[in-house]
Parts: sequence; structure tokens; C-alpha cells
Amino acid sequence: MKWTEQHIPRQDGRVAVITGANTGLGFETARRLAERGAAVVLAVRDTGKGRQAAARINGDVSVRELDLTSLDSVRAAAADLRTTHPRIDLLINNAGVMYTPQQTTRDGFEMQFGTNHLGHFALTGLLLDLLLPVPGSRVVTVSSTGHRIRADIHFDDLQWERSYSRIGAYGQSKLANLMFTYELQRRLAAHGTTTAVAAHPGVSNTELVRNTPPFARRLITWLAPLVTQSAAAGALPTLRAATDPAVLGGQYYGPDGLAEVRGYPKLVSSSPGSYDLAVQQRLWAVSEDLTGVRFPVGQSAAVA
Repeated sequence: MKWTEQHIPRQDGRVAVITGANTGLGFETARRLAERGAAVVLAVRDTGKGRQAAARINGDVSVRELDLTSLDSVRAAAADLRTTHPRIDLLINNAGVMYTPQQTTRDGFEMQFGTNHLGHFALTGLLLDLLLPVPGSRVVTVSSTGHRIRADIHFDDLQWERSYSRIGAYGQSKLANLMFTYELQRRLAAHGTTTAVAAHPGVSNTELVRNTPPFARRLITWLAPLVTQSAAAGALPTLRAATDPAVLGGQYYGPDGLAEVRGYPKLVSSSPGSYDLAVQQRLWAVSEDLTGVRFPVGQSAAVA
């Protein structure tokens, strides 16, 4: 079966919070969920751009400020959402940065790790109790095929203070997204209502490449018709992970084409290292310490 937007079930009565939803993959995800009847919250850093995006979407759409580079902003956004939405059906951790020059978040974390992983880790922990009572609720986190490239969790230098690599730091952050999803799913299993799922968009033509070095960016632009797909197509794996009734917790969805570059969404596998339970659990503990956020779900089974 070629899964398309036509397979998205009606979402009437459901609330979907999507980070980074004013452009690219997040916008396309928000647009389609709203068209299917969901009440969609665009959680974005620039609320002006968020309102412009909301005006282009038909349906129930609101905008909330969220800057994932600041834990204070994450806490404020979570508190705001708690006052306006007593329940959440879908939390889609979509926002991200890629290949940024060496810089830190407001809390001193390496920008890619802090934004892509720690910001979403904290947001999920602060909102999870609004999902747990809701049957069929899901946390969908967007990873990347980049999790396979020079990727490891560098516990001895998580913030890349010794020697910075744009590619390595991005790979670490996207690997962390997957490990977070897998560990979260084990912790959610006992509750039986909420599931954690991951997705990746293949190679999609979005603003995410803006920090790519100039030569590589020109090459990507030249090859775009051959090796990329539109943001609308790139959003399909996320939409399937969020809405397909057959999806199970702990699964990972990506394009079905060669090397998962583009195509229709299907169930895919992540790198062998991403399934390392000991590393997943260590990353979880470190993430709790760095963010100060504790989840309202128990510890998963210990690793022998």
C-alpha cells in the first residue's frame, strides 16, 4: 500500500501540538491535521511567522511561543499550554536545526543537541501527563537518516567543547531523538494509552539546509530534483506515525525509496547502535539531569 494523505483518518476532537510548525515539514503536518479536523497548536519561536502560517491553514489553528533553545521558554510554553488545553492527543516534536556553526543555547548546551534533543525532551516531560489519560495519544519525534552519519552519544563531551563537528553534532542529536523515543516507549508501555513513535522525512527541500556550507548547499540545490522531495511529501512519515491506526509504539517510519531518500512512508529500521538499551537509559538519566525535568512514568526495565 502506498500510504498518502488520503489515508489520514478524521481527527475531529483531537488536539495536536506541533513544534516548528510555521514552515517546512511542520507546516505541512499542521495543515493536513487541521484539514482533517484536529485543533492544531503551532508551537513556534517567532509568533509573527506563526500567525502568518496559521492564516494559510483552513481549520482550528492557534499559535504559542516556544523557543527550544531556552529551558525557561520551554517551561513557559508548557505552562501556557496546560492552561489552554486540558488534554493533548498528539505531541509532534518536529522543530530542529542542522549543521549550525559552533554555538550554544541560552542554557549553554551545544545548539543542535540542545535544540533537537534536550528542548524536546523537556517539553515532552512537562506535557506528558496531559497525554497519559487520553486513549490513542502519541508522541511523535522527528529524527533523520543523519543519525547514522558519524553518530554516537559522546558522553565524555556531549557539548562538543573539545573539537566541534557540525555533522557529528547533528548526528548525535538525531540519534538522541531515536534513543529518547525507544526509551520513552518502554516507560509508557505499562500505561497502555500513550505511545512513542519516530519518523524521518528522507531528504526534503526545506529551510533546514540553510546552515549547510555554501558548496554543499549549491550542490544540494543542483541535485534537488533528483535527490529530494517536497516538504509535503517529507511530512508523510510523520503524519503516518501520528495517525495510522496500525502504528505501534517504538516504531520508526521513513520513505520507501532507495536509501530512504524519498517516497511513500513505510516502517523502517534505525542504526544498530540506536537500539543499545544501556546507552538509551544513560542518555535519559543525563537528559533529566541537564534539563531538570522528570517524567511522570516509571523507569523501564533495567539492563542486565
